Amino acid sequence: MRFSKSLIILALSAGLAACGDSDNNEVEVTDPVMPVMSYEFTVQVTNLTNAQPLSPIAAIAHSEGMLWQIGEPASAALELMAEGGDNSELLVTDFAMASSSAESPLPPGEQVTLMLSTEQLDSLKISLATMLVNTNDAFTGLNAIDVSSLAVNESLSRTSFAYDAGTEANSEALGTIPGPADSGEGYNEMRDDINRVAMHPGVVSQDDGLTNSVLTSQHKFDNPVARITITRTQ
Repeated sequence: MRFSKSLIILALSAGLAACGDSDNNEVEVTDPVMPVMSYEFTVQVTNLTNAQPLSPIAAIAHSEGMLWQIGEPASAALELMAEGGDNSELLVTDFAMASSSAESPLPPGEQVTLMLSTEQLDSLKISLATMLVNTNDAFTGLNAIDVSSLAVNESLSRTSFAYDAGTEANSEALGTIPGPADSGEGYNEMRDDINRVAMHPGVVSQDDGLTNSVLTSQHKFDNPVARITITRTQ
């Protein structure tokens, strides 16, 4: 059987067109996008002191590291907070996965709630720190509290003691305390104390014979100085 050249060309064109249609109809299969899981916590802090406002509280979520260690020198970030109430360096510490800060100091007897959100739950810890501002370098907080096993709506509560950053002598002298009892100097990079974190010995005050002190007996504090409740909300 003989075919004309034009019929052969027409058949070849139709075949190529069919192949082209087949290529255009291919469906590209992609892996489904998995939603990112978010874990959320609230941190409620109550000031238990009589006359010691707490500086704006810093809270961080992390899986490693600690904000301080008893017997070891304070970090520069902790010194900045413990002497002047400035928590900016703690909030961006290199091991922080998430951080949150109170907007203002926390007066005695009052409470504030912070929120933290992170995408990691495994080995998750929460730390917080705040200065007792009518002191030279006293602070309180929680250090690497494990919250990885908390279920949604489950809470844990802790009380915290007063620590001495060991970076500024506890002179209580005029011009050395940043709180309302003095409105003096806050942070000073010179370290003139034992240069290690320790339990705070407490305020002496002018009422107990420290004649150059700007503090009175009302500024004394007993441990614990704060109550903290951490709740997993999501």
